[in-house]
Amino acid sequence: MHIETPIQKLARSQQEVFEFLTDIKNFEKLMPENIDKFEVLDDDTFKFALKGMPEIVLRRKEQVPYEKVVLGAASDKLPFTLTALINSVEETESEVTLSFQGEFNAMMAMMIKSPITNFMETLSNNMATAV
Repeated sequence: MHIETPIQKLARSQQEVFEFLTDIKNFEKLMPENIDKFEVLDDDTFKFALKGMPEIVLRRKEQVPYEKVVLGAASDKLPFTLTALINSVEETESEVTLSFQGEFNAMMAMMIKSPITNFMETLSNNMATAV
């Protein structure tokens, strides 16, 4: 399953956005209002839970300076990645696209597609004010 957000324009440089996203604790600022829990486990890992949903542990899997940050599920039960692609538009402006890639059976994909799409859109929208 692949979900991608529309491009989000930010009034920040590519480097500023990259540095914001590589600081794991900043993801708390991007979370939806219905967040129930957020905890930084180490420099590369955090866990969060939205009301009525199970806890999810995300770990930084890859980063390409100023261009890409990849977070992935720490558990192999539900393997997925969340990727932020950062493009420079001008010196003080950049664009970010978030994409979700996961391997789920058809039933699971049908159940989680809408909540994940909403979650991704919220992360993207909150980036405009948080970064």
